[in-house]
Amino acid sequence: TMLRNVEGSDSSVQGTNDEAQVSKLSCATLGYYKDDFIKYFVRKHTRRSPLINRGYFSRYSAISKVFREFLAAAEAAGLPAQVLCLGAGFDTRWFQMLSENGKPMYKCLEVDFIEVTQRKASIIKREPALSSLLIKSACVDGATLSTEGVPNSSSASSTYPTNVHIDPNHGEIFSPFYTLMAVDLRKADKLDAAMEKAGFDFSMPTLILSECVLIYLEASHASAVLSHLAQKFHRAAAVAIYEQVKPDDAFGRQMVLNLELRGCPLRSLSAVPTLEAHKQRLLDCGWSRSYAHDMDELYRLFVDPKEQARAERLEIFDEFEEWHLIQEHYSIALGVNDAEGILKNLGLHLRDGGGGKEERGGCDRGSSGEWIPSTGGCERAGDTAGEYFNINY
Repeated sequence: TMLRNVEGSDSSVQGTNDEAQVSKLSCATLGYYKDDFIKYFVRKHTRRSPLINRGYFSRYSAISKVFREFLAAAEAAGLPAQVLCLGAGFDTRWFQMLSENGKPMYKCLEVDFIEVTQRKASIIKREPALSSLLIKSACVDGATLSTEGVPNSSSASSTYPTNVHIDPNHGEIFSPFYTLMAVDLRKADKLDAAMEKAGFDFSMPTLILSECVLIYLEASHASAVLSHLAQKFHRAAAVAIYEQVKPDDAFGRQMVLNLELRGCPLRSLSAVPTLEAHKQRLLDCGWSRSYAHDMDELYRLFVDPKEQARAERLEIFDEFEEWHLIQEHYSIALGVNDAEGILKNLGLHLRDGGGGKEERGGCDRGSSGEWIPSTGGCERAGDTAGEYFNINY
């Protein structure tokens, strides 16, 4: 029975991926941010409410800033960057950045359930806009072209380099700068095998992304993933975790209940219900410093204010009470390992004006392991906000 419950929950969690893509397409279509490729992963376009659009924009913008700062640090050190996306779903960031920059900006490994990776591999193989970028990135690596095993190989657009392999049946893509594999995060050996197949170098700067992923695992499994990665990437790495927090107030209880009723229990939320708990978990799992802020603070004091002002002009917005409630129940936690100072500037550093909250800033682990504070580092609401946290993957 327990196995069936876990499998049913896994299937429900996978379903949130489709809902997330609809919201991302809604944002991209309205101009909140640029994503030229999300349309290939959505069957039917639906315009989301301004509340949901702004929520996705705030999440995208905050993660993007961490992303940019990480890539800048790796470039400043003259080192190649790597990105591991846990539960990546139909994320398109690697393709978007390749399209905008004309070259691969980092080596990417995306992992998810096989049902998700099978669909993603199939779509990438089917859509020339996506497969052509894989070909372009592989040719940067000096590959020769081959038409072996490629349908309609008389067409130039379907000619694959010898170092690109797309296998929708197994949900796998292998190429020099982009790898997609099916991995159950509860099995560390499978994750290790995927990183090795992707050609990851554990000494190179690495960013690990987990957006509403670890929270669906049991607390022990989530901590095991974080501990394992902290041990693997001890020189220069960071893990960014976007998740729900504050399950114990009225809004939080309703949020948890809504997701449970949909078969998506937030299994590890009770173990990390606060920002402080998120910071402590990262330190306990072997990350040398940690940060955590709720999305309300990050939107006001971390996201680029010019981008924020531009986005706020896109739609009429009057749901401020709901907005602040929702934003206070989502967070980003960041753990950093930085043995040589390569990532010394990476953190969730807020602009001035973020005082007044008890839980803010970051923490370092001292030489003996102790915590050292460091700098930087509802009925009406229930209706609209319920829609938001039901689909906010």
